[in-house]
Amino acid sequence: MHVVVSTLNAKFIHMNLAIRYLKAFVQAKYNVEIAEYTIKDPVMNIAIDLFNRKPDVLGFSCYIWNIEETIKVIKLVKKIMPNVTIVLGGPEVSYDVPYWLKRIPEADFIVIGEGEETFKQLLDEINGAQNFSAISGIGFMADGKIHINPPGNKLDLRKMPSPFRFKEDIPDLPNRIVYVETSRGCPFQCQFCLSSIEVGVRYFNREKIKDDIRYLMKHGAKTIKFVDRTFNISRSYAMDMFQFLIEEHQPGTVFQFEITADIMRPEVIEFLNREAPPGLFRFEIGVQSTNDVTNKLVKRKQNFAKLTRTVTMIKEGGKIDQHLDLIAGLPEEDYQSFRKTFNDVFALRPEELQLGFLKMLRGTGLRINAEKYGYIYMDHAPYEILQNHVLDFADIVKIKQVEDVLEKYWNDHRMDQTIEFLVSSVFPSPFDFFQSFGSYWEKQNWSRIGHQLEDLFLRLKEFLESEQVQQWPIIEGLMKYDFLINTRYKPRKPWWKTVLKKKERAAEYARLLEEPDLLGERFARLHLEEKDLYKHTILEKIPFDLEQYFQTGKIVESPSFLLVYYQPETGKPTPFFLKEKEC
Repeated sequence: MHVVVSTLNAKFIHMNLAIRYLKAFVQAKYNVEIAEYTIKDPVMNIAIDLFNRKPDVLGFSCYIWNIEETIKVIKLVKKIMPNVTIVLGGPEVSYDVPYWLKRIPEADFIVIGEGEETFKQLLDEINGAQNFSAISGIGFMADGKIHINPPGNKLDLRKMPSPFRFKEDIPDLPNRIVYVETSRGCPFQCQFCLSSIEVGVRYFNREKIKDDIRYLMKHGAKTIKFVDRTFNISRSYAMDMFQFLIEEHQPGTVFQFEITADIMRPEVIEFLNREAPPGLFRFEIGVQSTNDVTNKLVKRKQNFAKLTRTVTMIKEGGKIDQHLDLIAGLPEEDYQSFRKTFNDVFALRPEELQLGFLKMLRGTGLRINAEKYGYIYMDHAPYEILQNHVLDFADIVKIKQVEDVLEKYWNDHRMDQTIEFLVSSVFPSPFDFFQSFGSYWEKQNWSRIGHQLEDLFLRLKEFLESEQVQQWPIIEGLMKYDFLINTRYKPRKPWWKTVLKKKERAAEYARLLEEPDLLGERFARLHLEEKDLYKHTILEKIPFDLEQYFQTGKIVESPSFLLVYYQPETGKPTPFFLKEKEC
C-alpha cells in the first residue's frame, strides 16, 4: 500500500514537522512518501503531482493558513482519483469534526489530535479488516451517520522515532526553516490558544533530540526553530539545551525559541549574555496585552514587570534578537487600551514587534464564549475578528493601518535613527506616530504599489510635510544617515536635494587627504586617494552634530559632515563623522 503524506506550507522555506513524524512512525511497515507544496502553488499543479505519485492513501496536514486551499486540492484530487482514501489531520480539523466531515465529504477519515499512533492503526485497518470503530481518535461517515471515536492514551514521546533521518530532505536543509519539537503541551490556559486544551507538558528523549540537532547541523541546517509552546517552562531543561547548543553549534546556525519571559530567571539571562555567541539565539515572546483585566479574562498569567526585566536584560546583553507579539481584539481591550499596550511594549524597543489580530480558533475557550463578548468574526479560516462589544470594525481598520507601517518602518530596520527620533521627540507616543502615518498611507493608496528603499523615505517625507513638523531639518539629517547606511553601493542620485556645494565638497575632501586622521584610525587605514573619495564615498552636510547626537542623544545645532564609504567589492557602507572646520 502506497501512502503519501502531504501539506500546503505557507512558504517554500517551511518544512512541515507533522508529516515527517507520521512517515517516521509508520515507514517500517508502509511505503510512505512526503509531498510538500505551498498555498501559492496552482491547485491543478498539485493535483497532477499527486496523481503521478499514485497513492492508495493520501493524508493532508491541515492548519488555519492552508485549509481553504487544501479543500480545493482535495475536491480536485477526488475527481481524478476517486478510489484514493483521503485522511485529514492537524489542529484545524481536530475540533468540530462533524462540521468538516459535512463540508469535505471527499475526506474519508479525520484523525483527531495527536496523530502518529492513530494514523498507524488506521492504515492497518484500511489494509486489513477495516474495522474502523475499533480505532481511537478518528471521525468518519458510515451508513449516512457521523462516527467520532474519542482519542486514546497519549504517546510516550521518549520512544518516538526521529522525523529527520530522510535522505531526500538533506539537499533542502540549508535553505529551509527546520522545526524541532522537544515537548508537547503547555502549562498555561490562554483561552485564545489551542495549546490550552491539552493539559500538562510531556518531553521527548533529550539525548535523541540532541542527536537530531547534531544531524541537522552536520547536513547544513541554518535555521532551527523549536516549536515548544513554552521552551523555558523547565529551567533545568532549558539550561541544559542552551549549554548544549552553545557548545556544539556550527557557525552560521541560528536557533529560535518561544519563551515565556516573566518566568525566566535572571541567572539564566546572565548565563546567555556571558556565554552565547552573538546571533546564535532568537527569542519569540508573546506579550499579547498589558491590560490586567483582559489577561484575567483569557486566563493568562503574566507579570509585565518581570517580563520587562527579562526583555531589558536580554537587550542589554546585545546577543539575542527578540520578537515580541501583540494581539488586538482580546476581551475588554478597546482602542485606547490597545494603544497603551502597544506603547508599553514598544517602550522595550524589541528588534521586532508583531501586531496580530485575534483569531477565533475552533476548540478554544474564546470561540466557545464568543457571544459573551459580542465577537463577530470571519466564517472561514483564519477566523479573524471583525469586531466585539468594545472594539468596532472602524477601530480594527485603524489598527491594521498601524500594523502595515510598523512592519515597513520598524521591523525592517531601514531607518532606525529616524523612527526613534520621531516616536520619542516629535509625536505624542509611538502608537500615535504609526497610527497617523498608517492612516495617511492608506489615504494615499500606497499599499497598492511596490516600495523600493527610496520610496519609503520619500513617502515618510511627504507624510511629515503634511504634518508640518517643526523639527524637519533634524529629521532630514537622520533620514539621510539612515538611507546612506542602508544602501548597498554608492547611490547615484539620492532622494534629497543636497545642500553641499561642489567647492565645499572639494575643500573637505582636500582636508581629509591632508589629515586622514581627522576621521580616526579606521578611516586612515583605508589609504584613500582623491579618486577613491569621489568614486566610493558620499559627503553630506548635517545641520547638527551627528556624532554627538549618537553619543549623548542630544541635539547640538553645530553643523557637521557625514561621510559614507562604500567598499568597492561588497558595496558595504561605513559611516564617518566630521566636524565642520572652525574658522
